[in-house]
Amino acid sequence: MTDTNTNPKVDAYLSKIKTWKEESKKLRQIILDCELTEDFKWMHPCYTLNGKNIVLIHGFKEYCAILFMKGALLKDTHGILIQQTENVQAGRQIRFTNVEQIIEQEDILKAYIQEAIEVEQAGLEVEKKKTEEYTIPVELQQQFDENPAFQTAFEALTPGRQRAYLHYFSQPKQSKTRVSRVEKYMQPILDGKGLND
Repeated sequence: MTDTNTNPKVDAYLSKIKTWKEESKKLRQIILDCELTEDFKWMHPCYTLNGKNIVLIHGFKEYCAILFMKGALLKDTHGILIQQTENVQAGRQIRFTNVEQIIEQEDILKAYIQEAIEVEQAGLEVEKKKTEEYTIPVELQQQFDENPAFQTAFEALTPGRQRAYLHYFSQPKQSKTRVSRVEKYMQPILDGKGLND
């Protein structure tokens, strides 16, 4: 790794973080050895190939990880990739709780990164779940039945916005919470806005 490959924003990030500092530095060195371009996106070190995101370093309370953006397409010959939640379609993590684990797996990590690069170079895409495959919560369907204009507005949203809402509305276990979420977002939906707009 040469200093010319590093990004000053990542240097600043690494100087400030309190947890997973040594682990993040080691992951950075391994990833830069794979000749990816270092960037800083979503408040984390991100590594790209021709502008396409390949892998990201991020820390959590219990562990630090590298996230492969198209990890679902990797062979995972060592069985170490983790799907964060059942709703994550493309990304997969490899988690660490100390720098020794990273050092022990350095060759494996480089092989996975190389495979991720090959996936990107081949132009492969993760086949994502289609909007119509999501279940419409009963509480949302009731609002559609009572207010056809609301249903029309929802259907006019982009597929990604529809999926985000369907996922968000379906999460709570209690019906009253689902009702309150639907009611809260009726006006933004009528205004053509997404969950995070």
